[in-house]
Amino acid sequence: MKKILITGCGSGLGREAAFALANRGHYVYATTHTTEQANRINTLNKKYNLPLEAFKLDVLHSDDRLMVADLEIDVLINNSAIGNSGSVAEIDINAYRDTFETNVFCPIELTQIVLKQMIARKKGRIIFVSSLAGLTPIPFLSPYCATKFALEAIAPSLNEELKELKNVHIPVILIEPGSYATGFNQKNIAKQFNWMKINSYFKANLRSLERKQYVYFKLTESSNFDSIINKYIKAVEDKHPRERYISPSSQGAFIKVKNIFMRR
Repeated sequence: MKKILITGCGSGLGREAAFALANRGHYVYATTHTTEQANRINTLNKKYNLPLEAFKLDVLHSDDRLMVADLEIDVLINNSAIGNSGSVAEIDINAYRDTFETNVFCPIELTQIVLKQMIARKKGRIIFVSSLAGLTPIPFLSPYCATKFALEAIAPSLNEELKELKNVHIPVILIEPGSYATGFNQKNIAKQFNWMKINSYFKANLRSLERKQYVYFKLTESSNFDSIINKYIKAVEDKHPRERYISPSSQGAFIKVKNIFMRR
């Protein structure tokens, strides 16, 4: 049994992973963006009586992040994320700042807090939920993609750095989900059209761009979460964890082939 803290459990993969890991006997701190989301999880868990407790931890708030300082955590899963969309040529630069703050900077700060007690105990595990969007660029989704590209550099760097500490065993792992039907992708895409329809270089192409992006995810999204939740479980439980866990495997293979041809 491990004590696991997961951020971003209000919906989607985070919530699914929290219940799956608790169902396997781990004690899960399922943290959420809002108190209302936490209350819904705790109410639902009354039915299942799993070793799980939910509470609000908005990664953007320093007071919320500091709440975990006194918790004994064996595994931290940095799962929370937001998306944004629009062309690099015209998107408000604050869209990049906000997305990096939530997806990169605040998870690093939370990780540093948790690492203090992990390093003191000389053991633990840090998991960053990246994305296959962090391995290949997607036009008009660069604010989100860029944050995941950043995690692809940060997590392996931290992994190698922690190996320099004597007798400390804290592997740092990436989970790289592909497209899943959680509703996240559609919300991400929609953000750009709120302002592009008013004033944009691409205004004349708007219907075509909108259709192309929604069709792409409609064709690629998987509605079966079992494959990716299994990767969360393996990242937590494997005695000798991999540096990366990818799912669906078919999407991962497609990205590898795509990147090979892009480099030619």
